[in-house]
Amino acid sequence: MPHHRGIPARPAETPPHAPQAGSGLELEFALLSDPGRIRGHNEDFVGYAAQETGEGGWLFAVADGVGGQEFGEVASRAAVEALTAGYRTAARGEQHSALLSRLVQAANIQVYETGRGAGPGGVPMATTLVACALRYDRATIAHVGDSRCYLIRHNHAMSLTRDHTVVNEQVRLGVMSAKEAVKAETRHVLSRSLGMNLFVNVDVSEHHVMAGDVLMLCSDGLHGAVSPADIARTAGRAASLDEAARGLIQLANENDGSDNVTVLLVRIRGVQRVGMYRGRPYKLR
Repeated sequence: MPHHRGIPARPAETPPHAPQAGSGLELEFALLSDPGRIRGHNEDFVGYAAQETGEGGWLFAVADGVGGQEFGEVASRAAVEALTAGYRTAARGEQHSALLSRLVQAANIQVYETGRGAGPGGVPMATTLVACALRYDRATIAHVGDSRCYLIRHNHAMSLTRDHTVVNEQVRLGVMSAKEAVKAETRHVLSRSLGMNLFVNVDVSEHHVMAGDVLMLCSDGLHGAVSPADIARTAGRAASLDEAARGLIQLANENDGSDNVTVLLVRIRGVQRVGMYRGRPYKLR
């Protein structure tokens, strides 16, 4: 479960879920967070929520309090809790892409206002955030910062997000090569984060998922230390998601261990294929 200040999180794996009413989705998940081998506290936070109204669905989120800012663990917790609370009570029929964009903006304001009220004159707070909402056969991903979402399919791990870092922007503009970016000392400097301003630019994308897919949300303590090939290999060989999460954390700590490490794995067990008509889903045979 979510935790702070270096207390090891206990992995949580659900039994196979029956489809929620109207959602046509079966899944299982596991989550684990670890402070790493060097840091004395954990600024990552992880959470999830199921919708209480509407057509059903699941939301999963990972946040990483920005290093160098005060109260990073407070910022990450505020972001995830604002996001999951908003998702649980979202209006019936709201499309996930619009919903996540709205909820991440609300989480940004929550972190910003938490920082302003934390002490005389306010305290700077910031965090990354990656969220995945699932319904029917669709995964909607929203993110700010360098926490990532991967799709693991057929023993291959592919990132569905693009890091919001200064170095990555330089690579995109052709100022720096990808090889140079890997070794750049500024590779962890964010170009976007939650909490620094009242408005934040959120990247949102939608992807089809199928039975057998595994989605992985993680902080940079994991993807900065474990290659996509090793992510896919570790997840594929494990007997359960719980074992896979422990294996990925262990591998990240063995390869580096200098940062907090958080991983959230979601296995799709069954989906209901749908089409869209005027923004509304309809079932496909």
